[in-house]
Amino acid sequence: MSKLWQKKETKLHPLVEAYTVGEDYILDQQLMPFDIVASKAHAKGLERIGVLVHEELIQILSALEALEDEWRNGKITITIEDEDCHTVIENYLVEKLGDIGKKIHTGRSRNDQVLVAMRLFMKASAKDIIDAAKKLAATFLAFGEQYQNVPLPGYTHTQQAMLSSVGHYMASFVESLLDDIDLLIAIQKHIDKNPLGSAAGFGVSFPLDRAFTTKELGFNTTQINSLYCQNSKGKFETLFLEGLTQIMMTLNKFAHDMLIFTSKESDFFDIDDSLVTGSSIMPQKRNLDIMEILRANASVLMSGHAMIQSMSKNLMSGYNRDLQLIKKPVMEGVRLVNDSLNVLAVFMQGIKPNQKNIEEKITKDIFMADIANDLVKEKNIPFRDAYREAAANRDTYVIDFQKNIASKMSLGAPGNLNLDVYKERLNMLEK
Repeated sequence: MSKLWQKKETKLHPLVEAYTVGEDYILDQQLMPFDIVASKAHAKGLERIGVLVHEELIQILSALEALEDEWRNGKITITIEDEDCHTVIENYLVEKLGDIGKKIHTGRSRNDQVLVAMRLFMKASAKDIIDAAKKLAATFLAFGEQYQNVPLPGYTHTQQAMLSSVGHYMASFVESLLDDIDLLIAIQKHIDKNPLGSAAGFGVSFPLDRAFTTKELGFNTTQINSLYCQNSKGKFETLFLEGLTQIMMTLNKFAHDMLIFTSKESDFFDIDDSLVTGSSIMPQKRNLDIMEILRANASVLMSGHAMIQSMSKNLMSGYNRDLQLIKKPVMEGVRLVNDSLNVLAVFMQGIKPNQKNIEEKITKDIFMADIANDLVKEKNIPFRDAYREAAANRDTYVIDFQKNIASKMSLGAPGNLNLDVYKERLNMLEK
């Protein structure tokens, strides 16, 4: 099969081909269905301006359906010689339809082809990630509600600070995920712009109905300036990965906490055997490897985010092939976030708090701020004076975990979690 840019029989040196194509032909397996969808929309647009007659459009649409079926069944693959999915699509149409197939590239470039395919990929991926994040947030919420009055030490500076609760702790991740979802929805809306029809970045001399393809492809609006379509490549992907990074920052914190809270030194939670691995030399080990891998994957995602930012700067306006390399961190980021959300949903089904151990590990010092607050209320003295007197009352303080939790009545504190707000936010996301 010929390369779309090939004008004569000279063959590209195999090392040059391998170096420039890189992993693109592999990554484009994920873009193929989106490129086919965009090609259908483009073909319909060509019929609207008279480049294709109706019968030609029907043949092209039928051939694209057949191509998708063959691709899904493994009969069509993208090779390094093809370079990308765009070449496979056009060559397939030419092979099946001859001159009719050669018309598909009228008014478009691989530059806007890959832009629209990546936009559709990111839109679909964002939806999947939002759904998985909602599921995990609901799981955290149910867990927190079930164990909302189980005490748990709260930490500052990695030292026990004040009494918290399992409900308070889990609710923090519910709210964090809900905020992450809101951010990703806003990003999803921001990138929901159709670049198809911008061609190589400078438009074409055909009266393409870009509003039609915007509607046909389900975009919210059309990205108007054809040069900006190319200049936004890297910007939109960076923003998309920022949304994914925020989710992974939430999951990373939970993972790190769980590694501490499930250690022998803490032993705050019991973990099902199906969630841990072991050691080849130390029989006693129960390793929470999923949290260590998740913690590392957060760094992988963040490095991909930084990579795209770095590659996107110092480029002249217009298309630059440097940005071919942004596909991998975007696609890898999508996979890592989806996998992390799904594995944590499984993890939450296999843990429960060990209340006896938790209470035994809580030191009396954790109540010092409470003692000071009690003195303020009992003696009607300034807090700073009560702060200095608190140590003298430490040994006589009677620990009552439930009373202490209930006493934290300020909004969002352990005794006033206001979980109904999170339930309402989750319900609103389902509408």
